[in-house]
Amino acid sequence: MITLIKNSTSQLSDAFAYSMTKFFRFIADSFFLKRYGHRAVVLETVAGVPGMVAGVWMHFKSLRKMKAGYGEQIREMLSEAENERMHLMFFIEIAKPNIMERFIVLSSQLLFGIFYLFMYTFFTRTAHRMIGYFEDEAVSSYTEYLKMVESGEVENTPAPHIAINYYNLGADARLSDLIKCVRADEQHHSEINHNYANKLQS
Repeated sequence: MITLIKNSTSQLSDAFAYSMTKFFRFIADSFFLKRYGHRAVVLETVAGVPGMVAGVWMHFKSLRKMKAGYGEQIREMLSEAENERMHLMFFIEIAKPNIMERFIVLSSQLLFGIFYLFMYTFFTRTAHRMIGYFEDEAVSSYTEYLKMVESGEVENTPAPHIAINYYNLGADARLSDLIKCVRADEQHHSEINHNYANKLQS
């Protein structure tokens, strides 16, 4: 009976996480359509929130419990946040967001930050699962973006210098090279967050 209840709760948690992911994907699709560079700017500013929230929360949890076993998790989450922050810096160089889009970025960051802090505080497993799904969607979006670039629908511009330095790319690196690197990062974040959710489930 206990196992059945636990499984039902896990399924409900995953369903909620997935539905929130589809909700945010719908908003992004409706507002940005195929403007993947601008979409990336907004999504990456939101993507930079979860890792920071999780890392800081784990940090204070370690202090509160006076236990040292959280170091690796803290570093992993803060590293994820920093990586997503750098993604934002790359795509700001490419998309050149206008004032309205910058306002949307700031508003999205604030609202999602409050929402995710609540989720992580009270529903940690669901929060990690949701970000795992978010990252899955990010991989899908960047794959679509890459196809448009490689097909010539979107100009394959030179990669920003900040991205070339960050990924140690060649001086002649293009947007397509950058997208592949960012997509690989998102895949890694997906695996990390799904693994955390699985551990919290067991």
